[in-house]
Amino acid sequence: MELLTALSAIIAPFVFLVLLRLPAKRGMLFSAFILIALAFIVWGMETNVILASILQGTHKALTILLILFGAIVLLNTLRHTGAVRRINQGFRNISPDMRVQAVIVAFLFGAVIEGAAGFGTPAAVAGPLLVALGFNPMAAAVVSLIADSTSVSFGAVGTPIQVGLGNIPDANIGFFNEIGMMITRMEIFVGSLIPFILVIVLTRFFGKKKSLSDALELLPWSLVVGFSYTLSAVVYAALFGYEFVSILAALTALAVASVTAKKGFLLPKKVWRDALVDGHLDDNEKSDLSLLSAWSPYIVVVGLLLLTRIVPGIKKFALTAIDFGWKNILGIEGVTSKWEVLYSPGTILVLSAIIAVVIQRKSFSNFTKASMESLQSVQGAALALIPTLALVQVFTNSGMNANELVSMPQYVANSLADTFGPMWVFVAPFLGELGAFIAGSATVSTLTFSPIQYEVALQTGLNSNVVLAQQVIGGAAGNMICVHNVVAASTVVGLAGKEGDIIRKTLAPAIYYGLMAGIVGFIMVTFF
Repeated sequence: MELLTALSAIIAPFVFLVLLRLPAKRGMLFSAFILIALAFIVWGMETNVILASILQGTHKALTILLILFGAIVLLNTLRHTGAVRRINQGFRNISPDMRVQAVIVAFLFGAVIEGAAGFGTPAAVAGPLLVALGFNPMAAAVVSLIADSTSVSFGAVGTPIQVGLGNIPDANIGFFNEIGMMITRMEIFVGSLIPFILVIVLTRFFGKKKSLSDALELLPWSLVVGFSYTLSAVVYAALFGYEFVSILAALTALAVASVTAKKGFLLPKKVWRDALVDGHLDDNEKSDLSLLSAWSPYIVVVGLLLLTRIVPGIKKFALTAIDFGWKNILGIEGVTSKWEVLYSPGTILVLSAIIAVVIQRKSFSNFTKASMESLQSVQGAALALIPTLALVQVFTNSGMNANELVSMPQYVANSLADTFGPMWVFVAPFLGELGAFIAGSATVSTLTFSPIQYEVALQTGLNSNVVLAQQVIGGAAGNMICVHNVVAASTVVGLAGKEGDIIRKTLAPAIYYGLMAGIVGFIMVTFF
């Protein structure tokens, strides 16, 4: 009964969202009720701990809603100023092919945002940009989620590695760099294919022919882009360490992709536009904005994100000036939720929207109008995110119980470890994905499961660095299917309530990622 209770955090959302296709605001509410009831009856969690966990989840939901609001208000502001039209013209000048646009916007520009911000921000930013380019909203959401994977292993200035592996014995900078190098080597065989997988998903689900032929045309170019990212990541990890791999590798591959696409190198002559939403017409009217002016708000976003995370004085100010964090909720030690408002990507996105109307010399009414529109957009997301995060926190805090049981995440991991033993190398990436699916964070997944992964590796004689690298990679891949990321992606493209349909399309790429990471890990521990 204990294992079924622990697994209910996975089974219930899968049944309600994927099988029954309920909208997240209903499916996650039902899932939360089931888990909370089982946590009380079977796990022996006390009422005050459960209530504190629900409040913790609600508070964390507010922090995510700020990021969603920021992403939407920035895009809406740029729509009103005419900048989106100019940005779209710039993308079409590089290539009008939607397969190419998906790779450049979702995989590469998304990776730049991931390297600066993390925390699910890339899908929230890339999705609306793809919609503005004329992409079917479902295609925009699915592609953005799948793309936000490879770069997540390093995340915002190495957070998934530094924080996620921070509780491993003798963890230090040298250890983090070793894991970073291991990840980049494994990603050569795993992440390099993600651009091509994006193209497959786009053509298979949203193309008129729904066949592989439209995807195979882009295989050579997709591989060039994929390997440009992963091979440069190896170099940057070796030269500079783990902290800036995502953003530097993304910028390198973005340059390669833009130049090759502009020249038509390895691209078919036929332009693929099948994912275009019905009724969309390209706006070719000459804009009064330069391309630099149109892009300047996003340049500001990346710049402010890097400043608040790299420059010590600015980082300290951003972390302490406005702190809405909630410590020891209801007096329960350790039940805490952080919210450093100025450090939040959401605040930076809002600030960039305000700066946009100044740089582009437009009326401030563009921002106020966009704000009202954006507030309406995030209301539905709140109804889905609050029960989702409540479930997550009850699940995570379940170690505080009267029955002296370990937490539910540990119980699941221990059960899997006992079952698979030496074959654990094939399971390790999926445990990372499982953690991200529930917690909604690659960092939290690794922070929760890395001690278990480490102990299992020692007990079974596996290379612990390989297993820990698999955990980080799996946590990153879990971004494709984790519920609150899916809620965020569906909200920003105007598809609230379609979360189950989105997961059905991102599930196969997530499974691919885990399988490939398992195979590569097996080869490494067996032959090297």
